[in-house]
Amino acid sequence: MTAEPAAALRPRNRRQLIIDAAGRVFSERGYHAASMEEIASGVGITAAALYRHFPNKYALFAECADIMARSLVTALDEVPPAAQTADVFTALARVTVAHRASGGLYRWESRYLDRADRRALRGTFGEVVDRVTTVVRREYPGAGEHLRATAALGAIGSITMHRVSIAQRRAEDLLRESALGVVATDPAHAPSPHVVELPAQPVPRTRRAQILAAAIPLFERDGFTTVTNGRIAHAVGLVPSALYRYFPGKADILAAACLQAAALLTQAVEHNLRDVTGPREALAALSATYVAYSFEHHALTTVANAEIVGLPEALRRPLIVAQREHIEVWEQQLRAVRPELDSRQARVLVHAGFGVVVEAGRRLRWRDTPASRDAVAALMLGALGV
Repeated sequence: MTAEPAAALRPRNRRQLIIDAAGRVFSERGYHAASMEEIASGVGITAAALYRHFPNKYALFAECADIMARSLVTALDEVPPAAQTADVFTALARVTVAHRASGGLYRWESRYLDRADRRALRGTFGEVVDRVTTVVRREYPGAGEHLRATAALGAIGSITMHRVSIAQRRAEDLLRESALGVVATDPAHAPSPHVVELPAQPVPRTRRAQILAAAIPLFERDGFTTVTNGRIAHAVGLVPSALYRYFPGKADILAAACLQAAALLTQAVEHNLRDVTGPREALAALSATYVAYSFEHHALTTVANAEIVGLPEALRRPLIVAQREHIEVWEQQLRAVRPELDSRQARVLVHAGFGVVVEAGRRLRWRDTPASRDAVAALMLGALGV
């Protein structure tokens, strides 16, 4: 018997397999560090075969960034028009968890899209937010409906930004309940805010500190990859070669800035937890502290969330350790308030709270006012279910 031609053995869903593999690689390594060869290897094909489906890496990336948004719209289309908010969040959580490995693209990596593609992606997600807002307005009327809908989507989308191992169904249930907790929280009637203090940002007196202070705004505005060492050096009055006396490379600058910020957050948490009397008060203090930190250092946190994934492992490891230590503080207090949660569930909810801060802060354009901080801190507590 004559063997079938190789083309006959090609899977019919190869394009989708490529998109799935590419989404994972882009999310894990970042757009610029990902290669077509690595993506092709993940599908079990050659790079030449990959180019038969996508002409270049950008075309593949744009498709991956768009597919999550379209999946959310499809999920909403399948929900009956009169469905309750819980049903809507169930559908959105299901598709988000299903795309967990690649869903983070739309939140951070999409900045590498060209203007037209970025505008189209923003429009698609704007439609998702508007449709969720309509449902929230019907069932949870009150102030800040659009903000609450955006923050609830941040809670659901948070599952794409961490690697806590948890069963799919349990993750979906947790994210739905977290999102419901957010939309049920009226930010205009938040409880009395917890007064927090943040340590002052060190004055950049040394050349090393000046480099850190100059680099982060450049990274946020123009993207880490496009900012050259020469531009950073120019910003502090150095010739490019002199920069290497202080940092081996651009990645080391970012890692050092992130470690500095992590130390500030740790110091703030220790200070603001010093006089708390119980776990509920501790969670209120933690939320207020994290929100204040996020608003005050939003340029750095934006860059860090987007770029840490692309750092070499040796530079990334201390940052991951610092984050885990911070989350352990949250987990301990949350499980004291909600003893029905196990460790994994608690960590998923903590990350959901972080997701609320990211999306609510973006929605407010990081306008740093007491009202903004109080509203976002209240929504964060709603995401934790406390």
